[in-house]
Amino acid sequence: MEEFLRQQGIEESVLEAIREFRERWPVPTGSENRVPRPRFHYYGPEIWHMALAGLLAGENLLLVGPKATGKNVLAENLAAVFGRPEWDISFYLNTDAASLIGTDTFRDGQVRFRKGPVTQCAELGGFGILDEINMAKNESLAVLHATLDFRRIIDVPGYERITLSPCTRFIATMNYGYAGTRELNEALASRFLVINMPIISETNLDRLLREQFPNLRPEYAEQLAGLFGDIRKKCESSEISTKALDLRGLIAAIGLTRQGLNLGQALELGITNKSFDEFERQLVADLIAARIRGDLGAGQLFAQS
Repeated sequence: MEEFLRQQGIEESVLEAIREFRERWPVPTGSENRVPRPRFHYYGPEIWHMALAGLLAGENLLLVGPKATGKNVLAENLAAVFGRPEWDISFYLNTDAASLIGTDTFRDGQVRFRKGPVTQCAELGGFGILDEINMAKNESLAVLHATLDFRRIIDVPGYERITLSPCTRFIATMNYGYAGTRELNEALASRFLVINMPIISETNLDRLLREQFPNLRPEYAEQLAGLFGDIRKKCESSEISTKALDLRGLIAAIGLTRQGLNLGQALELGITNKSFDEFERQLVADLIAARIRGDLGAGQLFAQS
């Protein structure tokens, strides 16, 4: 990751601070399998600068942005850069304090405290990824207030107070407009540094596709990145929903061509069929047909190694 950060323009002084962080707080024994090994890299020097500065300063981050801006990719990349075990904590409408902090359980004839993901992350100095934090009810998130502010504690009723490890950080993500989301209350929002995630440019998407598929022919990487841009423009003009704006689906479709499907069939599975409205599906199919030859197979998409 260090060489990748250099390519993103991160200063040597910042890289040295990260190395010092990793040396000062080695990975706790038994948590090595939780340190992520990212499949994807996040591209965007300005966002990298802001995120690294915030975490080195001991702050928590809130990544805000529309679909396919790389919020979870960046969060995973940050945990990998700092070499910290990662806890992925998904939020939903029924999330409550017990599912975050922990609850009583009966074991060996005694009532014991079963630690939740936030508690485990806090004690072991992990990076907690609070995914779609605005899906949960505000009252259930109130238990995180003392955890996320300067107190850095967790008070568990009936048990001892838990103090966060100095290297514990929380990175929350949120996407406005999803069904079930709500406004984040000011008290919780004030406990984060907020980064507005920009839309991935076609140039950076081209780089990402070539990184994932090193022998993908440059002309097709460019066309596929352009196709994703075309779909986004249709979404922004409200001609179609964001269902077809699926970067994971695009990457999966390219991989499917290695299993014998042509690119048209693969994009139908990964992109077009994400829209369940027939009219919208036809619009997406027309966008694809205007950009990409559907009969392309792996032999044409990829250069021979």
